[in-house]
Amino acid sequence: MIESAGANRVLTMDLHAGQIQGFFDIPVDDLKAKPLFVKKLNNSPMIGKAGNGVIVSPDAGGVPRARSLAKALDCDIAIIDKRRDRANESEAMNVIGNVKGKQCIIIDDIVDTGGTLIKAAQALLRDGAEEVQAYITHGVLSKEGADKMKQSGAIAKLNITDTIPCDNKHVNIISVAEIFSEAIRRVNHDESISVLFE
Repeated sequence: MIESAGANRVLTMDLHAGQIQGFFDIPVDDLKAKPLFVKKLNNSPMIGKAGNGVIVSPDAGGVPRARSLAKALDCDIAIIDKRRDRANESEAMNVIGNVKGKQCIIIDDIVDTGGTLIKAAQALLRDGAEEVQAYITHGVLSKEGADKMKQSGAIAKLNITDTIPCDNKHVNIISVAEIFSEAIRRVNHDESISVLFE
């Protein structure tokens, strides 16, 4: 439909499945929220020599994303390992990595109802984390997800980009306007956009 409408290029951000790029016969550039998160976190007391931040992947699939951000911020990484012993039983959340006394930063591409994020934050706090924040690209936030996360008390700060409009008072919004406008400018001037992926 996008191609039939006449588009000759597509700009996306943090596709949930990178394979989607292959569905198009026109160029697709999948921008990343990582530079926005790096900029925000570099100005945070959690990061740097005085900080004790740890980047956390909420599941095994998100490890490359978390590892990339941790490398850019020179931080340690932790992983939430979800296991379900039997069908129809609640899943156990185990933390891989040292989070005791640390300020944990969960990084993910999407949050919907927030249930998994809350359980991950509770597991981190159970293992001795000092505080848990979340940095998410796409905030679907169905079924009052943001309110549930706030009420849980497990997530101190919920930071989400504005790829999906959100006016919830419990969410700190990070604008993607600058990165998209620069990508559009570069495309229209036949300049490389690879610098935006760094």
